[in-house]
Amino acid sequence: MGVGPRRRRTGRPLSGGAAVSAPGWGRSVVENRSIRADPLSPEPTPPPGDRPADGADDVGREPDEPAERASRRLFGERAELGLAYARRLATTGVEWGLIGPQEVDRLWRRHLANSAALAPLVPDGAVVCDIGSGAGLPGLPLALARPEVTVRLVEPLLRRSRFLEAVVAELGLAPQVTVWRGRAEDLDSAAEVVTARAVAPLGRLVGWTKHLFPHGQLLALKGERAAAELAAARPQLDRWGLRAEILTLDQATVVRVWPARLALAVVP
Repeated sequence: MGVGPRRRRTGRPLSGGAAVSAPGWGRSVVENRSIRADPLSPEPTPPPGDRPADGADDVGREPDEPAERASRRLFGERAELGLAYARRLATTGVEWGLIGPQEVDRLWRRHLANSAALAPLVPDGAVVCDIGSGAGLPGLPLALARPEVTVRLVEPLLRRSRFLEAVVAELGLAPQVTVWRGRAEDLDSAAEVVTARAVAPLGRLVGWTKHLFPHGQLLALKGERAAAELAAARPQLDRWGLRAEILTLDQATVVRVWPARLALAVVP
C-alpha cells in the first residue's frame, strides 16, 4: 500500500517508486533539473539550521558516540550506509541549511539515534509516510534500521527534496525509499505509520495528517515539549475520535496518536 498524491496545487512525486535515473550528486529527476556535480556548490541557502530540532531530546550536552560504533548499533549490516548518510548531513546538509553547523558534533545522539528509536514501534513490512522529511529525519534512519519497511519521504520544499533524492540515490535505497515533493494534506493514500519530527505543534500536525492513518498510527517525535503539546491538543483529538499517549524510549520521546476504535499493542 503506497502513498500517492491526489490532485495537488503544488508538487509531484519525484521517483514514484522507480529506480532513480542517475546515482550520486550529478543529476536528479526532481523537476528534470540538474544538481551541481559538486555537492558543496553554493545554494540559495537561508540562515544555517532553518529546521529546528524540536523533536530531539536534550542530549546535546553529552559527548557524541563514536560514529562507527553508533552506526553498527543502530543500523547493523547497513552501518556503512549510516556513516555515508551522516557525512552528507555534516557536509552538504550544513551547506544547504538543512541542519545547523552546531549540530555536527552531536549528530549521532541528537538526530540519528533519536530518529532510529522509532524502529521498534513500526510493524513488520509496514508502509511509513514521513511528513516534512527535511534532511531525512526520522525517515532515512528508520529505513536504514528496518530494511523490510517501505518509507515515503514527503517534503514540499524543492531544496530539501533535491537533497533527499540525491541521498536516496547515493545510498542505493530505491525502491525501499522514495521521495514525494508535496504537502501532507495533499496526499490521499493511507499508511500504516505516519512519522514526523520538527514539523508543527501536535494539534496542527494531526489535523494535516489524520486522513493518512485511518487504520494506523502517527508517531511524532516531540522531545521535552511532548506533554504540553499533547495537553493543548486533547480537545481536538477527542473531537476527531483519536487517542494519544506519550512514549519515553531510548533517546526519544514520542507522542503516539491513533483512532480510538483501534487496539494497538502496548509498548513496555
